[in-house]
Amino acid sequence: MPPAAPSLPTLLRVYFPFAIAYVASYLFRGINAVLFPYLERDLGIGASDLGLLTSAYFFFFAGCQPVLGIALDRFGPRKVQIALMLVAAMGAVVFGLSHGLVQLVIGRALIGLGCAAGLMAAIKAITMWFPPERWPLLTGLHMAAGGLGYMAATRPVEWSLGLTNWQGLFFWTAGFCLLVVVLMLLVVPERPPGGKPGSLRQQVGLTLVVLRDAFFWRIQPILIVQQIAYIAVLFLWIGPWLRDVAGIGDRGLRADLQLLTALAMTIGFIMSGILINALRRRGMPPLVSSNCASLAFAAVCLWLALAPPVAGWAIIPWLLFAFLGAQPIQYMSLLAAAFPVEIAGRVSTSCNLIVFTFIFAGQWGIGAVLDLWPRSANGYAAEGYAWTLGTLAVLQVLGLLWMLMWRPRPMLQRAATAWQR
Repeated sequence: MPPAAPSLPTLLRVYFPFAIAYVASYLFRGINAVLFPYLERDLGIGASDLGLLTSAYFFFFAGCQPVLGIALDRFGPRKVQIALMLVAAMGAVVFGLSHGLVQLVIGRALIGLGCAAGLMAAIKAITMWFPPERWPLLTGLHMAAGGLGYMAATRPVEWSLGLTNWQGLFFWTAGFCLLVVVLMLLVVPERPPGGKPGSLRQQVGLTLVVLRDAFFWRIQPILIVQQIAYIAVLFLWIGPWLRDVAGIGDRGLRADLQLLTALAMTIGFIMSGILINALRRRGMPPLVSSNCASLAFAAVCLWLALAPPVAGWAIIPWLLFAFLGAQPIQYMSLLAAAFPVEIAGRVSTSCNLIVFTFIFAGQWGIGAVLDLWPRSANGYAAEGYAWTLGTLAVLQVLGLLWMLMWRPRPMLQRAATAWQR
C-alpha cells in the first residue's frame, strides 16, 4: 500500500527525476514544429513526409507499450526508465548524424522508443509511492513537466539554431538524456513494484484482462480522438498553420507564439488535477468534469476550422486549445484508479498502445490530407487545415456520445471510492 502522507524527500526523490525525464520526452515531441522549415529546405519533403517523420516517434512509442507494461510491473519504473533513456540518447545521435529521410525516421523511431515510458513510468511510480487521492494532482504536475519540455521546444530551439545547425542540436539533446540517466541512478530509490511476477503467460493474461474490460473501452474512443487532435496538431501542425493560415512568415514570431501555447499547456496540466479535485469536492464526478473539458476542447477545434483568425488574433484560440486539451488527461488517472495498483503499469501502457497508434496514423494522415490541395509558394492550403480540424471536432463529439451510451460499471465505482478517501 502507498504511504498515507508522502514526505517532501519522497516527493523530491521520486517525482522530480521522472518529471525531468518527461521534459526530454516533450522536447522531442514538439521540436519538429519549429524545425519543419529547415527540414523542408534541407530535405525537400512535403506535408505527408513531414507527418511520417514526426509520427515515427509515436509508432515505436506505441509498439513497445505491451512489453513496457509488463516490464514496469515486473522490474519497476526506475530500471525501465533508465534503460529507455539510454535508447533515446542513441536515437538523438542517429538523428543528428542523418542526411536523408530514411535515417531521420530511424533516429526519430529510436527516440520514440526511448521516451515510451515518460508518462507510464511516472504513473507507476506515483501509484507505488503515493495514496490514490494524490494521483490526479501528481499526474497533472507530471504533465506540467512535459509542458516545460514543450516550452523548451519552441523559442529556445529557434534561438539555439542561431548557434548550431539542427543536426548539432540533437547531440545536445542526447547529452541531456544521459544526464537524466545519471540523476535517476543517483537519486531515485528502489522499491519492489508489488505483486507476484508470475510466468510470461500470466503476465500477458493480465494485459488481456485490461484490454477486455468494458470500462476501459468506454473511455478509449474519446481519449483517442482528443489526443490525436491535441498531440498531433500541437506538436507539429500548429507551426505550419501559423504560417499558412494566419500568415505569420517570421520564424521567430511563430516560435514565440508556440512558446505561449506551451505555457498555456503547462498551466492546463497543473490545473487539471487541481480543478478535478475541486469539482469532485463540490459533487461533480471526475468522469463528468473530464467530459465537459473534452466538449469545450472540441468547440475550440471547430472554431479553428470554421473561423481561423488573422495573424493578430491567432494566439487566442491556440491558448484555449492548449489549456483545454490538457484537462482530459485525467481520464488516465481515472483508468489507473479503476484497477488494482499491481497492474497500474499494464493499464497505462495498454491505453498508450491504442492511443499512440492512432496518433501515429493521425499525425501522418493530417499531412496526407494537406497534400490533397495544391501547395502554394508559402505553404499548404488553408482548406486542408479546416477539414482536418473540423473532422477532429466532430469525432470528439461522437466519442462523448459513445461514452454516454454506457452505464457506470463497478470499476468506475471503485475508482470513485478510491478518490474520495
